[in-house]
Amino acid sequence: QVQLVESGGGLVQAGGSLRVSCAASGRTFSSYAMGWFRQAPGKERELVAGINCRSGTTYYADAVKGRFTISRDNAKNTVYLQMNSLKPEDTAVYYCAARVAFYSDLVPRRYDYWGQGTQVTVSS
Repeated sequence: QVQLVESGGGLVQAGGSLRVSCAASGRTFSSYAMGWFRQAPGKERELVAGINCRSGTTYYADAVKGRFTISRDNAKNTVYLQMNSLKPEDTAVYYCAARVAFYSDLVPRRYDYWGQGTQVTVSS
């Protein structure tokens, strides 16, 4: 069993930056591919960034490419999402998710564990 706890969300003006973190329990964090998803009101949950379990290979949705950076520190059991040049359309609840696999995946139901989410609000 893995527990994921997000932190670092908040309110920021457009053009600003935030870093959200996700701390995982357990001793096998390096075995999980990780993803950061977001869900805005009335919209489906979407993968914004993913990172493979060891190699560090990353994926970014087109909407955030060049602005967001996902990284992980397996020694600290933590995955990060650095968000720069934030836009009002980035406003959503951000969730981290863990998948017992090498690769991250676009499909939410293919993840095994989820955090509770952290709100990110970008004002114009």
